[in-house]
Order: sequence, then C-alpha cells, then structure tokens
Amino acid sequence: MHVCRRRPPHPRRGARAHARTGAHLPLRQRDRPVNQPRTPTLCDELRRALREALEHDPRLILLGEDLREYGGAFAVTRGLHEAFPDRVLNTPISENGFVGVATGAAMAGMRVVVELMFMDFVTLAMDQIVNHAAKIHYMYAGQINVPIVLRMPFGGHRGYGPSHSQSLAAWFLSVPGLKVVAPSSAAHAAALLTAAIRDDDPVLFLEHKLLYGRRLQAEPEGLEQVAIGRARVVRTGTDVSIVTYAHGVLLALQAAQDLAREGIEAEVVDLMTLKPYDAEAVFASVRRTGKAVFLEEGVKTGGVMAELCAAVAEQCLWDLDGRLVRVGARDLPIPAAVDAEAMVLPGVADVVRAARAACDA
Repeated sequence: MHVCRRRPPHPRRGARAHARTGAHLPLRQRDRPVNQPRTPTLCDELRRALREALEHDPRLILLGEDLREYGGAFAVTRGLHEAFPDRVLNTPISENGFVGVATGAAMAGMRVVVELMFMDFVTLAMDQIVNHAAKIHYMYAGQINVPIVLRMPFGGHRGYGPSHSQSLAAWFLSVPGLKVVAPSSAAHAAALLTAAIRDDDPVLFLEHKLLYGRRLQAEPEGLEQVAIGRARVVRTGTDVSIVTYAHGVLLALQAAQDLAREGIEAEVVDLMTLKPYDAEAVFASVRRTGKAVFLEEGVKTGGVMAELCAAVAEQCLWDLDGRLVRVGARDLPIPAAVDAEAMVLPGVADVVRAARAACDA
C-alpha cells in the first residue's frame, strides 16, 4: 500500500540490505589508499549540479521526501540542507500534493526541483503533471512558465520488484509541454541537470538507478555543447546503429564489443533527451549504417522506441538495406526475484541477437 512504503536505508544500518539487493551505495567510502582522491560518481555529479544551481539562483528550491536528513532515496541531495536550510525542504508522502506545490511556486516565479523516490510513484502525481504543469504555459497564452524539474529514479536489474523497477518514459512522449531527459554518464548528467533547471518548461529528469554509482571517467569533450534535445554518438560504426538511452548505453556498448568479434561494427547513439529527441542525429546514423536496433528497458509494446522506429521508417525507408529491430522488456510486471527479473528485462545477449537479425535481413 502507498502508506507503507519505503524509508531509504540508513547509510550504516541499510548497507547490508542494499548489498543483498545489489544496490549501489554511491556515497559510501570504499577501500582505497588514504591519499588517493575519490573519483566522483553520477550521484556526486548530480549533487554538485544542484549545489551550484542553488548558489547561482536564489529562486531555486528543492522539494521531496526525506531530502534533508537522508538526502533523498539515493542520497543525491545529502548535505545540501546544511548549506541551504530554507531551500531544501522535506514533504509529506503525497506526490500529488507536493508536485502541485511545485507547480504553483513555479507559476509565482520560483524554480523548483522535485524528487520522486521512484518513477513508479509518478502515477500519484499524473494530474498535476499532465493536466496542469504541462498545459499552463499554453492556457495562459505564454504569459506564465512552469520551470520545474521532476527527478525520478527508474529502472530495474536490482530486485526491487514490480512497483519499484519500472521504466515509464513512454507515457509522457504524447504530452505536449513536457520535456524528458535520461542521461547515461556522470558528466552528461550534471550538464543536463543544469540545463533542465535553467529551462522554462517542465522537465522530467530520469535517473537510472544502476548508474548512480557509476564513476566519472576522463572529462569528455564537448560538454559545453550538451543541451536538451541533442543526442551524441558514443561509438562509431558502419554496419548497424544501436539507438538507446540511460543504462541501455552500457548494454549497447558491451553488445558492440561482442559484435565486433563477429565482424559487425555497431554505432551507438545515446539519445540523452527522449522528448524532444534529436531526430537529425538518429536519422543521420541510420543513413550511415542502413540498419538499426532500438533499445529500451521499458516495455517494448508502445514504448519510446516504437515512436523512434516509426519515425525512422517514415524518413529513412529508402536508405535502409536491412531491418529495423526493437528490443525492450516483455509485457510482464517486473519480478522481484533477480533470475526472473533478468528474463523480463533486456540484456546484452538480446541486443546482440537483434543486431544480427538486422544485419542478416
């Protein structure tokens, strides 16, 4: 039941429970030489982006459940309330209520970042998001903006069960007025969160739970060009395009390595923004390779990639010399048992098979 749900584990008491579920503890100090600097994780980079935004804009506030003492469900906001005690605010367990508060505050001239503990609970705030935040700018003839960011941890592969593991991005693609962002790396997550906070439209900022502990690699080039609505090519290839986002990028890169051993060179496109997606980048990649695999963790039927696949079929049909293949979750609730969960959610082997099918057509 909604009222019985999920207090985040205490950073010490919950460590063992997190280990049982395979969860990352992004802020836990790991064994390393004393003088070796700690490489930031995606969680750290999100926190840095929030801190810098709070320092830069006095209008910005953060709302959500347990943001202060616990730092939110995955510790992203931990410590921020100490520096900004009046602007990092805990809310009751009422998503519809505090998303409504955020919408009203944004209409009054503030900027608001809201954290939902899990994307699954967006169902409890759908009226505020779909019928209010997304529409107000248009209902008031452009005179009022609603600059809110809705941060949502999403995704499976952690044994959290059917109501804490879903990828529901596809629901929002058909809602005018919303933007949807889903980064795959620490550096790009920080840059995109900054862009989302500065945006005057409501932005759904989707954070795959498996990525929170992923560490920042060498600073990538071109971060100054990161923007909502712009994709990036993570790996170049000539034989097939793999279009995906968030944790799917890691699956696609592993699949590309496996395919390369078979003589198939896959190009990997990280969408980063699902709405508005970078159609030019997707079309250009498919035209280069002539084939495409569209990968998502959400349910394949009616998914994000169903829309992209249809758009590619409309715009690139005569450039194809192979198939367009979609890979997504099966039409089943996500089990809590890890072995059963792996049978429902897509994995590297599924991507490899799809790429072979696209190339064999």
